[in-house]
Amino acid sequence: MSGMLHSVLNKLILSGDLKVHYTNNRIETYGNGSPPHVVLAFHTKAAERAIALDPELKLGECFMDGEISFPVGDIYSFLQLVFENTGATAAKEPWMRALAKLRKIFRPLQQMNTLSRSSKNVQRHYDLSGDLYDLFLDPDKQYSCAYFETPQSSLAEAQLAKKRHIAAKLQIHPDDKLLDIGCGWGGLGLYFAELLDADVTGVTLSQEQFQIANQRAQAQGLHHQARFLLQDYRQLDQQFDRISSVGMFEHVGVTHYAEFFQQVARLLKPDGSMVLHSIGRSDEPSSTNPFIRKYIFPGGYIPALSEVLPHIEQAGLVITDIEILRLHYAETLKAWRETFMANRDKAKALYDERFCRMWEFYLAGSESAFRWQNMMVFQIQLAHRQEAIPLTRNYIEQEEKRLKKLENCLFRIIRERYANENTAAQIFH
Repeated sequence: MSGMLHSVLNKLILSGDLKVHYTNNRIETYGNGSPPHVVLAFHTKAAERAIALDPELKLGECFMDGEISFPVGDIYSFLQLVFENTGATAAKEPWMRALAKLRKIFRPLQQMNTLSRSSKNVQRHYDLSGDLYDLFLDPDKQYSCAYFETPQSSLAEAQLAKKRHIAAKLQIHPDDKLLDIGCGWGGLGLYFAELLDADVTGVTLSQEQFQIANQRAQAQGLHHQARFLLQDYRQLDQQFDRISSVGMFEHVGVTHYAEFFQQVARLLKPDGSMVLHSIGRSDEPSSTNPFIRKYIFPGGYIPALSEVLPHIEQAGLVITDIEILRLHYAETLKAWRETFMANRDKAKALYDERFCRMWEFYLAGSESAFRWQNMMVFQIQLAHRQEAIPLTRNYIEQEEKRLKKLENCLFRIIRERYANENTAAQIFH
């Protein structure tokens, strides 16, 4: 089977420098010798066979199980070498194309996210130890794409800019009733409540997120105007002036898009607006990467805009703005990956070596998808009425400038309250 893999790599790797140590003591070299320089070592024949037949799933599994290693370079530099040779989509052998078609055929079954199944899927990922997420997220525990206003922005600054950008688009007024669908650990909702005096309801299916978000609201004295519920968005029946949803739509599943937007239409007041922030793909509809579906986000799917927009139209909602964030998530994931690797021993103490390898592959593969493949992030602004939003986008920049001033004022108040700049920064972010 090493002969089949050799044939694939020989056609695939034209630039860069890849040396492969096969189990039969053969060493083959691929590429033109330019950077990056990577050495891949196989430790089992089964790994050679598995990766040759199904690299999308088996590369990650074999790395996770220690059946392959990188004496020179790492999994990230290997993925860089592969994707810089293949572009957005890897050239696939006939059997790989057949597998891809089968996965797309069975996609609806894998994304039947009923109330009970959605809860179980969320718990698989988001109810891992909170200490794990503290090892690589920013102090506000923002687990979605940051917004890098400058290349020099820190992760914490970029995550704050993301919250500001979304708030500016929503045009929140004091006492507005605001719903955050998929509220995470509460950071975005608390920003709306503390800075803009909104009345916030957040919903999550993660027990960990539910508890931490409410603890944070209590600690910041915001529990009377920011409440977080352990509830599916489909079970809500009140109306809201503003709705946000950041990093949750990826868990809805393509078979539930009509249900999602019909419920949004019911929940949104006639003069209200919504901002939907989600990962998307810039090419045609496909299927979820099998490694990600099996080990990281069961039931998840990254949509093409062509799969989303018809359901918005059918729900009777008006699309008032679409913004595509390019490479912002690649930079976010780079920061997460580097911080996770710096804290790898702590992660291993929480779980084990196999888990650390799985997480390393997840972060490296995700960053690669945004940097060299077809992943991006879209923000869709929705309303019932087209006049609910200003006619030009100038208001976004103006509101961001106003929010920055409010943030600086709030930061000074918190810093004086706690007499400690580091503590204030952590609480504020």
